[in-house]
Amino acid sequence: MENWETEEVEGESPLPVLEAVDYRGGASVRSKSGSWRSAGFIIGVEVAERIAYYGIQGNLITYLTGPLHQTTATAAENVNIWSGTASLLPLFGAFLADSLLGRYRTIILASFIYILGLGLLTLSAMLPSPTGSECQVGNEFKSCSPQSQIVLFFISLYLVAIGQGGHKPCVQAFGADQFDEKHPKEYKDRSSFFNWWYFTMCAGCMATLSILNYIQDNLSWVLGFGIPCVAMIIALLVFMLGTVTYRFNIQQRGKSPFLRIGRVFVAAIRNRRSTLSSTAVKAEQFEFLNKALLAPEDSIEDESCSLSEVEEAKAVLRLVPIWATTLVYAVVFAQVPTFFTKQGITMERTIFPGFDIPAASLQTLVTVAIVLFSPIYDRLFVPMARAITGKPSGITMLQRIGTGISISIFTIVFAALVEMKRLKTAQESGVVDEPNATVPMSIWWLIPQYFLFGVSEVFTMVGLQEFFYDQVPNELRSMGLALYLSIFGVGSFISGFLISVIEKLSGKDGQDSWFANNLNKAHVDYFYWLLAGLSVMGLALFICSAKSYIYNHQGIRREL
Repeated sequence: MENWETEEVEGESPLPVLEAVDYRGGASVRSKSGSWRSAGFIIGVEVAERIAYYGIQGNLITYLTGPLHQTTATAAENVNIWSGTASLLPLFGAFLADSLLGRYRTIILASFIYILGLGLLTLSAMLPSPTGSECQVGNEFKSCSPQSQIVLFFISLYLVAIGQGGHKPCVQAFGADQFDEKHPKEYKDRSSFFNWWYFTMCAGCMATLSILNYIQDNLSWVLGFGIPCVAMIIALLVFMLGTVTYRFNIQQRGKSPFLRIGRVFVAAIRNRRSTLSSTAVKAEQFEFLNKALLAPEDSIEDESCSLSEVEEAKAVLRLVPIWATTLVYAVVFAQVPTFFTKQGITMERTIFPGFDIPAASLQTLVTVAIVLFSPIYDRLFVPMARAITGKPSGITMLQRIGTGISISIFTIVFAALVEMKRLKTAQESGVVDEPNATVPMSIWWLIPQYFLFGVSEVFTMVGLQEFFYDQVPNELRSMGLALYLSIFGVGSFISGFLISVIEKLSGKDGQDSWFANNLNKAHVDYFYWLLAGLSVMGLALFICSAKSYIYNHQGIRREL
């Protein structure tokens, strides 16, 4: 950073922060704005948003198969579709933020939509179910929910997804914006910010989600949906209180970053089309995209695109292989709130007489692992790795991501082995034909798979967040984090697609499918083994992509 020597390293600088203004549009003074003082307010609203989101998602499959009487496979597909949509909508939210509204205004608007969705969700749970109305669910007949309740529920659910779509990419990017990358101390603090952001978010969720899941399972779904709504209202007020401390990035005047990058690709296509026959256009365009990943310059400048615009476009293109090769990790991620939870529901969950732990509460073990391991990573692992590699972050962002993917493979293999044991225990105890019977096997057998996945998140999730924030042009950092979230959106859709196809193929001719409603006759373990194989292939492709990746901002090639 060529401007580091002009900034004060120790203490607070009275000088204004370059390329940033305060809430009034005036110069942003370092001693009065940004850094951790602002990040605290922003992290607070993110903690509440995650409590609201996971308070809905974590136990959603239980609500769908319970009060709404859906089959296991249908409920799992609906959870995956909703989660996928919620993870893809940040692309639209990031576009609004980076091109039109700015991150701060987008967060405010998204929070209001979020609160509306949570309020309507609470209202839908208040609607009484009619008596005497029955519908067939598998081989059983159960009372059905009224159509108005179902419609209102799904409208509310997708309003929450829309609110999350505007909220999620902007809050973290806005938080990272509070640290000046041209200042040595703040640049180092920004790297720690991603670690402590995730730690604080998970700690807050861990402290509340187990209680929230218990309320939903044992007391009231109305209260279980209403508490997240109240939490979001309080969080919005706290976020607005911090306005006077925030730094707001100065956007470049002129063309939108999306238009600049789009213009590069349009110019490239026009250049090639002008010299190629129609039969060779596609092949030459593909060759150009490959060339753009490696070449420092290109003839695009002939179409009045500046070198900086070309470099912006190339930086975005380089992200595509990394994005694609991490999708399998997202497919594994989608199983935690669905089949991991369904496994737990069938097992012995009594902690002490009269108290059964909600199966969905085991998801807090993921956050326990994150809370325990994040400080270890930041305070022990990074300094030791730094001493060996000489890198400020200890290991590169891509090395961090790859390590987490490797751990996720062990996680899904362990989950398959536990499911095999659960099925064997069900057979030995004679409860295979009793779908509502408790398999005499402690739910604590599931602890390792939840805990291991939490450790993998410290590596992969945080690594992806920092990577997609750092490696996009400055004006597209909300979009960068939206691209990171879209990995999990597409992964959820892939998971839903796989479940749908496998359900049809394995359930032909009246046979019990891999995802039968009676989980004791299902074979979720087969699905886990399939995911383990796909994960190994995905990791191999990721390593190949990472080895050839050229980091943005540094301008040098780094090996994985």
